Amino acid sequence: MTEHPVPRWAYRLAHVIPLLTLPSGLWRLGLVAGSSMGMLDDAGQPVHLHGFGESLYVVCLSLFAEAVALTAFGLVKPWGEVVPRWIPWLGGRRVAPYAAIVPATLGGLSLIAIWTYGFRDAFSGDFIPLSSDGAAVLMISCYAPLQLWGPALLVLTWAYYRRRCGAGAAARGERVGS
Repeated sequence: MTEHPVPRWAYRLAHVIPLLTLPSGLWRLGLVAGSSMGMLDDAGQPVHLHGFGESLYVVCLSLFAEAVALTAFGLVKPWGEVVPRWIPWLGGRRVAPYAAIVPATLGGLSLIAIWTYGFRDAFSGDFIPLSSDGAAVLMISCYAPLQLWGPALLVLTWAYYRRRCGAGAAARGERVGS
């Protein structure tokens, strides 16, 4: 149980965020499985991963993205307010609100910048060469949800701020920024 109630919409949004990264991860795993996923090289031939190292990199990238998305739960779960007791030296200590707010805000802004840049040519002829319109639709539909990850994280961070040290905390007579 969190110190102050988490709005239902924020709790649901925290559960949606990992689902935003899932389609792109599954698309990348198609590359690991041996499909070109419609991507073409400069010579117009299907692209395939070469060797165990490239496959391992793509799997780790997909797992890392999902793990980072799961950190959004810290903004709605008790462990985002008090460090779990099983963590050595820190367990049981209160999490300073800005220790979560600053990284989450920077992360949300970074995600907006990354995916805005990554999609800058998505609907032009300068995008990744793909074998067909169907392959382009599949890739773009798998990666498009990532456009929502940054804004969703910022909205969730705002709700965390309001609950922990914003207007809601001030109305309850708590010290702002504690």
